[in-house]
Amino acid sequence: MEKLRVAVATDDGESFVTRHFGDAAFYDVYDLSPDGAVFVVRVANRTGQEQGHADPKKARGITELLREQGVQVALARFFGPNIRRLQSKFVCVLTGDEEIARGLESARLYLETIEAAFEKGEQRDFLDLRRA
Repeated sequence: MEKLRVAVATDDGESFVTRHFGDAAFYDVYDLSPDGAVFVVRVANRTGQEQGHADPKKARGITELLREQGVQVALARFFGPNIRRLQSKFVCVLTGDEEIARGLESARLYLETIEAAFEKGEQRDFLDLRRA
């Protein structure tokens, strides 16, 4: 693969949200390649409030929203219990970075690892770059 399409969870376009991935106001979508990250589009999170913790309907809504944009990777500081549902569709990557630009750069350094996780399909596990 030349690039991976990454969605980052944000409220302001500069920083990752400090809540769960599914609670972000927006998902900024980037194409990530060995050369860097290129902004593609901002998508409003229109999935609404959870009807309970780990709401499968909310997970389905986020999945559909991001799949429409061709997203392959979900990058965030925090995921909730719905990570189990999301990781069957996306590579869920945890970052310790607060700023999106730094998080994308960290992910770029592990692009081959992220790509290998994507290739595993629904059996993939999440990646934790906080320990990398």
